[in-house]
Amino acid sequence: MLQPLFAFQICLRLILVSGKTHEFIFSPNDTVYYITQHVYEHWPEDWKDEAVSSHNILKLIYHGRFLHGNVSLSALNLETGKRSVMHLVSRENLPEPATQGQRNREKINQQSCCCCIV
Repeated sequence: MLQPLFAFQICLRLILVSGKTHEFIFSPNDTVYYITQHVYEHWPEDWKDEAVSSHNILKLIYHGRFLHGNVSLSALNLETGKRSVMHLVSRENLPEPATQGQRNREKINQQSCCCCIV
């Protein structure tokens, strides 16, 4: 018996900040960049009042983390044939990772401490 095509794909339910949702079907090899571009080009009619000017400002959030453009769905270990949920937000830039921000603060603190004894 043949399995439906969906068995080899991932159903992605995207949730906007407003709470509106829409489901899209993607391949496990599709990247975040491709997904945001596809969603922008196939913007749901019921999301019309929340349309954005470019796919570049669409960001995906999965398990509380912003996803970078080159990450594929398979890299997130999403199961094919199942529905996964992500948030979709419009944002110009991704926030700095918490660990990198901490390292930058430590560098600034080290550089600002300057004491010369002559």
